[in-house]
Amino acid sequence: MPHLEPVDLVLTDPPYGIDYQSARRIEWQRKPKIAGDDGEYPGWLFSLNPAIALMVWCRWDILPKLPLPKSFIVWDKMNHSMGDLKHEFGRQWEACAFYPGQNHRFIKRPTDIIRCPRVPPEQLLHPNEKPVGAVLPLIKAHPDCTILDPFMGSGTTLVAAKQLRRKSIGIEIEQKYCDIAIQRLKQEPIPFK
Repeated sequence: MPHLEPVDLVLTDPPYGIDYQSARRIEWQRKPKIAGDDGEYPGWLFSLNPAIALMVWCRWDILPKLPLPKSFIVWDKMNHSMGDLKHEFGRQWEACAFYPGQNHRFIKRPTDIIRCPRVPPEQLLHPNEKPVGAVLPLIKAHPDCTILDPFMGSGTTLVAAKQLRRKSIGIEIEQKYCDIAIQRLKQEPIPFK
């Protein structure tokens, strides 16, 4: 990270430090645990100083670990998932904490709700994969810029950036997800204008 040139926008989905196991009850849907998810939430993210904005995906139960965001974007998954099936309401949303930088501006002011179905469990390439449709509006709201995702996973942010013809940088600790991201980016056509 210290060797990277400055970036304009950081958009990332870090491990939440909750030791999450996807589809724990349904063996054929279960994905492996994520490297680093059994430790502390990566607070160093908030020392990054992107010119336009820092956007960090998060869950409600880690909010006390975050600095107070300027805005909170809700991704409505359009059906419920995860959690304690007996003692919690069915969770249908995830959030993205938004921290504008010094040079922040919107192309057009977006709303704070994104409605997009989640990736079906049988199609997941990563246990906590976000659909491209949940990331596109976050990037689209901002002017042309270089985007950094220091927790790239399967490359969703980079795929969305490529679709919008934006430069992006991805960093991932697990080689298998780097390989998946490379394949996704190879297969992702750039749309004609």
